[in-house]
Amino acid sequence: MVSALLGKKVGMTQVYDEEGKLHPVTVVQAGPCTVLQVKSVQTDGYNAVQIGFEDVKPHRATRPLIGHAAGAGTGPKKIAREIRLDRAPDGFEPGMTVTVEALEGVPFVDVIGTSKGKGFQGGVKRYHFKGQPASHGTERKHRSPGSIGGHATNRGWGGDIKRGKRMAGHMGMSRCTNRNLRLVGIDKENNLLWIKGTVPGANGGYVFVRVSKTARTPRAAKASK
Repeated sequence: MVSALLGKKVGMTQVYDEEGKLHPVTVVQAGPCTVLQVKSVQTDGYNAVQIGFEDVKPHRATRPLIGHAAGAGTGPKKIAREIRLDRAPDGFEPGMTVTVEALEGVPFVDVIGTSKGKGFQGGVKRYHFKGQPASHGTERKHRSPGSIGGHATNRGWGGDIKRGKRMAGHMGMSRCTNRNLRLVGIDKENNLLWIKGTVPGANGGYVFVRVSKTARTPRAAKASK
């Protein structure tokens, strides 16, 4: 089976594990996802499976997307992602359905999504700057970032501001990946995942859940206690 699913963040709740411990979790509706395309080394140069999630009305999709989905015998989808495979995609066919059972028995997952947009923010909120002193003559400059063009901090660049200087600007609304989140449980009947940890985005936002790539055995043993 595939090692990832597309889903939607529902909200938060709390569940008990087998030992009676209470865990705060984020509920993610993962799937059912439809296989839109199967790629192999012979046809595309690599092995992959493309899945789609959540139907969308045809008049809200483009004709290329409608035709692409029609090749799998289904309608256009809201989002689609491609999952690379290490071996040939045997057993996968366009139009088949993938459910949360694909992640059954997985202890940790990575969740990829779009963070909440915060708009234009200053340096204190965006980068946790300390700001200026609250006394000693400071007036109306308490949350100022301070000097930005000093020669000492910009050595080799003159008085110009270096690229990547931390300043006020647009915050949030960016792609982020939260790794090694514990998968507490699965609700097969309702296609739900119970994930303990920070899931990016607001309720109703789309996420990509995959088997964790960096989880280590000691951490898994510690978290299972």
